[in-house]
Amino acid sequence: MPHTARRDLLKKAATLSIGAIASAGAGFPRAGLAAGQAEQKLPTSDFFPGFKRRTAKTSGATIHFVTAGSGPPLLLLHGYPQTHLEWRDVAPQLAKSFTVVAADLRGYGDSSKPVGGENHLNYSKRAMAQDQVEVMTSLGFQKFAVVGHDRGGRVAHRMALDHADRVTQLAILDIVPTYKVLHSVTNELATANFHWWFLIQKSPLPETLIGNSAEVWLRSRFERIPPGVLGKEAFAEYLRSFLLPDSIHASCEDYRAGATIDLVHDAADLDHKISCPVLVLWGERGAWPKLYDVLEVWRERASNVTGREMPTGHFIAEEKPDMLLKELNKFLS
Repeated sequence: MPHTARRDLLKKAATLSIGAIASAGAGFPRAGLAAGQAEQKLPTSDFFPGFKRRTAKTSGATIHFVTAGSGPPLLLLHGYPQTHLEWRDVAPQLAKSFTVVAADLRGYGDSSKPVGGENHLNYSKRAMAQDQVEVMTSLGFQKFAVVGHDRGGRVAHRMALDHADRVTQLAILDIVPTYKVLHSVTNELATANFHWWFLIQKSPLPETLIGNSAEVWLRSRFERIPPGVLGKEAFAEYLRSFLLPDSIHASCEDYRAGATIDLVHDAADLDHKISCPVLVLWGERGAWPKLYDVLEVWRERASNVTGREMPTGHFIAEEKPDMLLKELNKFLS
């Protein structure tokens, strides 16, 4: 079967499955939904002054997000083990020029945690991207720019392929495409990113081990952030979100999907490049520049790519928010 026909078949099958499986997010309190959306008060309110906190029910999940500003719509997607809180030092400034939507991915933060489904389909980047497209549609945005870091970058990558008519610009922070990574594994890569292979192990092994020392695990994920960057209040909020029912399992499902169904979807798209302008930023202290020519790798997957190395580690938005804002404003203007 030709790549294009296979890609279309896979996309249709995934969309049908996503819509057929209801959200399983009843494990934590949820404000009542009105017309698919609701406003609510949660602990991160103090980090986003002036932002409205809302939820939107999609075809496969209930997505929690904050929004503010005016101007062109801009969607911000976080990484692991984070939530929309990642953008606390960036979103308020961006809201001066854009209508900012900073969302929790399904399985993270205060978004719902659906069951994984066969072959972890419900945590495929296709399913996670579909959520966010539906959120933007619910807000009246048919076209929008996207900034994605880490897992959010992988969701944004898939979104730009599946919804090329919706994504106007794409900024990717500190990742190399999943298919490339998992088809070029070295000892150095596996050592630096060992958690990829730990989190994909059969449930409930990683869930049990992490759950027994959740705070220790979470601190280990942020150990490369320079001292003083991640304050006590921000870490406490990340920990609160990480300890919500099913959060640990859902994040493992995200990685399990990355090693299974996502590779199937990616293989079907190897002959298909992202068409919108792409900005790629990566941290000089991270693993990627030691292992790949990051720009050249992304030029294999997109037609119009620019970017640069940043004087940071993996968590660019939290380590150097002012520098990130400068790059994003220049790219998105």
